[in-house]
Parts: sequence; structure tokens; C-alpha cells
Amino acid sequence: MRFLRNFVTFTGKEFMELCRGGRLLLFTVLFVLVGVLNPATAKLTPWLLETMADSLESSGMTVTGITVTAMDSWVQFFKNMPTMAMLVTVVLFGGCFTSEYAKGTLIPLLAKGMPRSAVVAAKTFTMMLVWSAGFWLSYGITYFYSDYYWDNSVVRHYAFAAFGLWLFGALMLCCVVFFSSFARSAAPVLLGTGAVYVVLTLLGMVGTVREYLPSFLLQSGDLLSGQAQPSDYSAALWITAAACGLLLAAAFPITSKRRL
Repeated sequence: MRFLRNFVTFTGKEFMELCRGGRLLLFTVLFVLVGVLNPATAKLTPWLLETMADSLESSGMTVTGITVTAMDSWVQFFKNMPTMAMLVTVVLFGGCFTSEYAKGTLIPLLAKGMPRSAVVAAKTFTMMLVWSAGFWLSYGITYFYSDYYWDNSVVRHYAFAAFGLWLFGALMLCCVVFFSSFARSAAPVLLGTGAVYVVLTLLGMVGTVREYLPSFLLQSGDLLSGQAQPSDYSAALWITAAACGLLLAAAFPITSKRRL
């Protein structure tokens, strides 16, 4: 009961700081922008190519009739979410732990009896909630406009593919929590999280293991076109979920033992 009370108190503090610092507004604008950008890019592509037709023709390229479908909008979603929204989320949350250590703001709270586990749980919950709310807001906007302008029925398994992408983003935030448990500043946290992403991406180029890696969840092209089935991604999903659990399980005891 005491842990829950401390958890709720610290979570409220986290959201107050997000609001006061303007980061919550920034997150909202970011995810709305990504959601609108996906169908807008698909909608404007034919017009842009027609505008550039003369210059392209002088380069030896001929622009013919272009048919845009909901598939183009969803392809933009799975392209923009990791490169824009996920990246910015990780960067903005990269120092959420270490800034507290550097400023010493946790010491008075811990001296009053607040357990470190409640701090870690509250910060992790805040990050996951912001990421989840923003991600599915962007997903909803993309879904609405894609269905309004075209027809989402031409795209296969987009909800399942989106869940996989969301889970990969959750993994990156779990990396932030883990590296924050022993890092002294935001730079090592971001470098460590970035290194995990790069290593997973490079290993994903090896055909024998790619279907078991979290990075496989970013490769949704075959899933959207119906050439692959959700069951093909089950191993990557389970391994990613297990990795999230292991990273958090390691972060709690390390944080409890670190010197502030």
C-alpha cells in the first residue's frame, strides 16, 4: 500500500513536470503531426511528381499516371514513426533519470522514505504511457484519413504490424531505463540505447536470425501486403517482450544499489 501511494505521488510529479516544461505539449504536437503527415504525403505525391515532371523528363525519367492507395499512407506511418516520433521520444526521455541524480532532487524524497523502486516504476510508467498514448493517437489519425481518402481494406494486418512497432518502441524506452540505472548523464544513456538499435539492425541483416530479433518488427512491408502472416513475427514479439522484462528486472536492483 505504501509503495502504491509513493508510486502515485511520484507519477503525479512526473506529469506536472512534463506539463510545466512544455514537453507534454511537444509530444502531442509531434504525434499529431506524424499522424497527419502520413496520409498527407501519400495524397500530395502525385501532385509533386506532376510538378516535377518537366525536370524529371529532362533527366530521362518519364512520369506516368500514379495511383495512390491507403497502402502508401501506411507505408509512410511505418517509415515516419521510428525515424521521427520514436527517436524524439527516446531523446526527450533520455535524461529523465540522470537529471534527477545530477540535481540531487531525489535525495530529499528518498530521505523521507520513498523507495527507489517506486521512483523507477513511476518514471517507467510515465514514459510508457506517453509513448503509448502518442503512438496510438498517431495510428488513429492515420487510420481515419487513410480510410476517408482511400480504403484501408487493401492493407493487411496493419493493426498487428502497428502493435509490433509499438512494442519495439517500448523496448527502446526499457533500454533508457536500464542504462539510466548506472549512467551518470544522459549521453551514455542515449549512446547505449542507440548502440542497441544499431546492433539489432545489423544483426537483422543476417538471414538465419532476423526473424528472432526485435528489429524484425520494423520490417512490416511483407505483412502489410499480405505476403507474410502475423505468425511469422511471433518469435520476434515474444523475444522483444522478454527483453523488455529482463531490462526492467535488471534496472530495479541496480538503481537500488547505486550511489546518488
